Amino acid sequence: MTFPLTAGLIASILHVITGPDHLAAVAPFAIESKRKAWKIGLFWGIGHLVGMMAIGLLFAIFKEIVPIDEISKYSEQLVGFVLVGIGVWALFRIFRKKNKHDHLHIHAENPPVIHSHEHQHDNGTHQHTHQKKLGQNHLASFSVGVLHGLAGVSHFLLFLPVLGFETQFDSVSYIIGFGIGILVAMVTFAFVMGKVSSLAKNGHNEVFFNGIRMAGGLFAIVIGVYWFFSN
Repeated sequence: MTFPLTAGLIASILHVITGPDHLAAVAPFAIESKRKAWKIGLFWGIGHLVGMMAIGLLFAIFKEIVPIDEISKYSEQLVGFVLVGIGVWALFRIFRKKNKHDHLHIHAENPPVIHSHEHQHDNGTHQHTHQKKLGQNHLASFSVGVLHGLAGVSHFLLFLPVLGFETQFDSVSYIIGFGIGILVAMVTFAFVMGKVSSLAKNGHNEVFFNGIRMAGGLFAIVIGVYWFFSN
């Protein structure tokens, strides 16, 4: 009885982790979010499911009227364009000028060293701005997830096993497992990216932290350019 659920779970996890465009879209947001990175993966996963359901409904109801293939093709090109934009945004955040100050930070076991930290405001403005940026990242991640869901009629291939199950219960179990798998896979990926980013940031390893950010941005740009011209 658990086979349809497990099959859907495995199919969706493989679908997420083998899609470089999926990972490239989430990685820059997760790196910037650090400790809240898992939410980026969650919002992308929800958006992806919404997009897939939307294109599925269009195909089921208006398959003879709406040019689903054309929508999918242009959606994939738009995904490439958006990925390039995400990559540029990530690189911009690295090289933009920041309001920083240096102060003496003393370790008990080591000689005093100087660290560079972003200036913190005492009136709560910094916290409010940080929360606003996180909210914007969540919305952006959800929107890209929706776009990914709309892109690619190949998504229908992942639901072909539904036709082979003997009962409606098995078919529904497969679909539920598929949805859970997408969320689990991307939440896990985003969490890992955020954890690595957070460790680098909290360890005052600015070079390593910026290296991760640059790698995420360049990855998004390269995959975006490839996605745009390959479709």
